[in-house]
Amino acid sequence: MTLKRNFRILLGICLSSMLILAACGANTGKEASSTEGQASEGSSGKKIKIGITQIVEHASLDEARRGFLKALQDNGYEEGNNLEVDFQNAQNDLNNASTIAQKFASSKLDLVLAIATPSAQAAAQNIKDVPILFTAVTDPVGAGLVKSMEAPGSNVTGTTDMHPEAVSTLMEFIHKNVKDVTAVGIMANEGEQNTVANVMEAQKAIEALGLKVVKAPVTNSSEVKQAAESLAGKVQAIYVPQDNTIVSALSTVVGVANEKKIPLFVAEKDSVKNGGVASYGFEYFDIGYTTGKMAVDILKNGKNPAELAVKYPETLDLALNLKSAASQGFEVTDAMKAEVKPENLFE
Repeated sequence: MTLKRNFRILLGICLSSMLILAACGANTGKEASSTEGQASEGSSGKKIKIGITQIVEHASLDEARRGFLKALQDNGYEEGNNLEVDFQNAQNDLNNASTIAQKFASSKLDLVLAIATPSAQAAAQNIKDVPILFTAVTDPVGAGLVKSMEAPGSNVTGTTDMHPEAVSTLMEFIHKNVKDVTAVGIMANEGEQNTVANVMEAQKAIEALGLKVVKAPVTNSSEVKQAAESLAGKVQAIYVPQDNTIVSALSTVVGVANEKKIPLFVAEKDSVKNGGVASYGFEYFDIGYTTGKMAVDILKNGKNPAELAVKYPETLDLALNLKSAASQGFEVTDAMKAEVKPENLFE
């Protein structure tokens, strides 16, 4: 009897141990599964869909787009994970910009980024129920995008590429440093709203210095070379504003400036890299990055675009291209070099 009794006790203990181990294994599996699910949800979250419309691809606008996406990435929005981006290039065609905006209006997007004035205007006209951010826009009020820089008032806000002192500072530089300067040529497509504001600012600054303005208008990129050549013999310097038509064909203007020995001054640092002599400006990557942080405020923090003030560039630095200066007959002094940060000096 004792032996049987001891056997039953031992068997009971074994069975109890097996049940406890089985229960622990089941609980561990559930907890692991739950933890994996939480990790997956935390790393991706709700997938955000953003449409990006850009009037044309050139260095400055591309950098603004890159800065925007970097800001999103730095704040946890990763393409291929929790961020889907639909990028559309209008090829410098206003009809294309309108078609892209209409497509975005019918898509289920969380936010739209419009790069440059024509794309921003098309987006604002067609998209009313989705936040729109713009960048590389020179005159947001004049373009009808916002009611004021401080209080945009609708679903549209963003960053401007017009530093209040950039144009006048560059014109003073031209007046001081271009030998025997009496006239400055301005190349522009004044069909672009952003160009109109820039040209007006430049003309005002040039005339205030007692210099003459000679305009060389264009309506499309095929006219750029002829317009540049028309300035030869009439001016001692050429200025290219923030004009998408001309900047997208800047190499043509650089070629003429080199051939005719006319120093070419530009509105963006990226255009200095690509052959202009000098500019007072900023990094388009930086204003794109600022726009990206505004997007995070809207997407993650629930901010209302109507209440987000338009932001200006925060820096204004001289950029010089020594090779272009030599090719275009412009003398770079030691004083100029001393003013330029190493990253803004190109050879």
